[in-house]
This record gives sequence, structure tokens and C-alpha cells, in this order.
Amino acid sequence: MLNSDIIQRDLSVLWHPCTQMKDHETIPLLPIRRGEGVWLEDFEGKRYIDAVSSWWVNLFGHAHPRINAAIREQLESLEHLILAGCTHEPVVALSERLVDITPSGLSRCFYADNGSAAVEVALKMSFHYWHNQGLSRKKRFVALQKGYHGETLGALAVGDVALYKNVYAPLLIDTLMAPSPAGCYAADGESYEAFARRQFEEMAALLAQHADELAAVIVEPLVQGAGGMRMYHPVYLSLLREACDHYNVHLIADEIAVGFGRTGTLFACEQAQITPDFLCLSKGITSGYLPLSVVLTNEEIYQAFYDDYLNLSGFFHSHSYTGNPLACRAALATLDIFAEENVIEKNRELAQVMDEATRGLRDHPHVGEVRQQGMILAIEMVKNKGSREAYPWQERRGLRFYQHALKRGALLRPLGDVIYFMPPYVITPEEIHQLAEIALEGIDIATG
Repeated sequence: MLNSDIIQRDLSVLWHPCTQMKDHETIPLLPIRRGEGVWLEDFEGKRYIDAVSSWWVNLFGHAHPRINAAIREQLESLEHLILAGCTHEPVVALSERLVDITPSGLSRCFYADNGSAAVEVALKMSFHYWHNQGLSRKKRFVALQKGYHGETLGALAVGDVALYKNVYAPLLIDTLMAPSPAGCYAADGESYEAFARRQFEEMAALLAQHADELAAVIVEPLVQGAGGMRMYHPVYLSLLREACDHYNVHLIADEIAVGFGRTGTLFACEQAQITPDFLCLSKGITSGYLPLSVVLTNEEIYQAFYDDYLNLSGFFHSHSYTGNPLACRAALATLDIFAEENVIEKNRELAQVMDEATRGLRDHPHVGEVRQQGMILAIEMVKNKGSREAYPWQERRGLRFYQHALKRGALLRPLGDVIYFMPPYVITPEEIHQLAEIALEGIDIATG
């Protein structure tokens, strides 16, 4: 089969996510036949480095033999089971492991099947907790400007990426927005830490003013992903945890994109030494094999719903594929790899290679900032380096970069004009340097 054959069939029946389909009149789809390690291969044999981990989900490469074997074994015994009133070994074992490895105090796991659904669970659970406590006035949320938490209506309401949110604004709950602590907005000479502390002052003021009506604050710890890979200092999380405790407001940590080693520690919250009231996980939990998400919370919140049925205070929320056995086995295999293969330490070495390979880009006349947090590295293209003036979005410079990268054998899908590396952890130093070379060429073409 030729690439053109599958593309033609696709365009007659599919509607792709996050896509203006008219673009594909002139921009070909990328048809992939198979994957192995960090590489994807099309129907005509051309290979591409999956530098964005297939939307940030793939941790240990495509067709990993250990995860493949775990799923095959599970498939022979139980493929799916309703989790209401039933249970099975993979979901119990996974829950035990997650309680053991996540920040101290998180003792209960509630499963869903994607990141947006996990955020919806956390928002509902927080509000419902306060309702069960007789504090039903606590029903509002605080989120960060430029944050992103998914695209279902509740998740959109606590996000702040205009492309996804603006048209649906009439459908969304009203959310308070605090300024982003991302260091890319800092004044000249101001450190990421100093800027985070300064930005927290407005968050503290919001909490003080609205505490009696607030259910929770929701943040992406350390890295605001879809908002442009904007990164901030962990001191912001420490200050936020203290303030939420003081004002009796929940803290929701959305680690859907940043959990499982992406930021240099297994979970980003570890770098601030905090435990959130709700921890949302998805994406890398199964190494990108199968959809799965989970919300972890503490015993106090769990007990607030533990009651006689007739009082109707239970959390009656469900998804058909909650705790799917195949997905849970993929997740257990993923955690086994972390436990047995020294992944976090190896990632730190790879992160250093990423830093070294891209140092030359820091002086590029159209690069405003190169920023990095663990295994996430972002390069922001700008029109004017001195003023950090952005290119008009209508020029779609990032699209020019994307098309060049494909020609050179790399799947690098920018966020607007922000190019980022978020590769599987099995990438080699040589492949990282290859990506850096492609990035330099692509930026020259996109900004020329």
C-alpha cells in the first residue's frame, strides 16, 4: 500500500482531532504503518523520530517487548470487567502500587479512561466533598492563566487556552484566573523563583477574597503544557499548598502530562515536597498503549462519601472502561520498568544531553527562550529577540517548521511557535543531537 492510498481513504471518512480539515487539501497526512522504539515508519519505508511521544503518552518507545508481553498475557484471561460491584487483580495491584509511589497521604484511587475525564472527576469530587460537609457554597475554582486541563466542558472551564476555549465560553462555569507563574514572563534579570514568588501574591489575594466560595485550585505542576510548555519554579507549589491549607481550599495537581518522570522526578509535586488533595494521572501511565486515567485522593475525602446508601452522599460517577484490565496490566508493566531499570537517573543524563545539544539555539536571533524541565525542552520562536515580540499567529511559522521536520525525518508538532522535544525515554544521545540539528534548520526556514 502507498502512503497516498491510505491518505485518500482516510480523508473520505475521518475527522481528525485538533485539526482544520481543510488544511489537508495542501498538507498531507502522515500515514504510519508501524512503530519501534522512538521510530515511526510510513507505508513506503520512510522513518520519523517520534519526538513528541505521540501526544506525550509514549514513555518507553513503540512496541516495547515487556509491555507487549504483559498485555498479551492479560488478554488470555480477562479483557474487560465492569468495575461497579466487581474487581480484578490488575486494578487492585495497580492501585496498591500507585498509593505506594505517589506523594505521601494519597490513599484512594478512582479510575477513568482519559485525562479530561480525570479532571472532571477531581472537580466534581472536590465540590461534592464540600457539599457533603454542609458547605455547598464552595463551588468555584481557581486556575492559572495559560493553563490547560482538557477539552470536556468542566476541564475547559478551568483552562485558559483561547484556541480551545473561547467559542464554548457560554457553556462553561465561571472560573477565577490567577496570573501564570511561568518564568518566561519574568523581567530582565529576574529569576524563575523570584518571579514565581511575585506572581503568587495575586493567587494569595484571590484565595483570601474568595475562600468561602472556593472548592479548589487546579494547576499543572511545573510545566503548563498545551499553553506553550511554560515552566515555573517549584516554590510556587509550596506556597500554594500552604495557602490552600490556610484558607481551607483543595489543591488539584493535574500531572496528566508531567507525571511519570517527565520533569526529572517521578511526579512533579515531589520537587516542591507537597501532597495535593487530588492527583490526576493519565497519558504515560500505560506508556501510551491504552487509555487509562486515575485520580488519587486522601482518606479524609474518601470518608466524606462513605455513608448509608439512603443518604445519597456517595460519588455516583462512572465510565464504561473504568479500570480496564488490559490498560491496568500495561500500567503495571510500565511501573515495573521504572522500578527495575533506573529510569529517572538515566533520564537526567538524557536531559543533560538535550541541554547541551540545543545550547547553540539560545543565541539564535529568532529564539526568545530555550527552557527545560527534565525531559521536556521547549524553544520559543519570536519575531524580535530583544522585545520578545511574537510573530502574528496568522503567519503559522510553527507549521513551516513542522513540515520541514517531517522532510528531515522527525515528528515535531509545535504549539503555535513553540517547538518542543518530549521524546520517549529510550531515545539515544545521537538521536537527540539529530533532533537539535533538525530544529536549527527548521527555525532558520520558519523565520527566514
